Amino acid sequence: MEIYYLLLSTTDGRHLAAFLEGSESSYLLIFQEHADALTYLNTHAQDLASHFAVESVTKSQLGDLIKRWSFSGVGIVSDPLIPKIEFLQRDRDNL
Repeated sequence: MEIYYLLLSTTDGRHLAAFLEGSESSYLLIFQEHADALTYLNTHAQDLASHFAVESVTKSQLGDLIKRWSFSGVGIVSDPLIPKIEFLQRDRDNL
């Protein structure tokens, strides 16, 4: 079973998402390791880290989550320090 990790705001319950420049589309940021999600948060938003929690979801839950919150797709974070993110659109890449 594949498990992904998401960052969830403890303030408003929204997931951390990326918006591509020049677009209104939002991409749910997902991490392959719990530690990668924490590293991303502590590296790029240290002052907000206390306002987020790491949530785990299975691959089968991911599609429903993307549809429910109207994300355009996902951003798979492969290197949380740089960050290096691969964006996949829901329709085109069959998410």
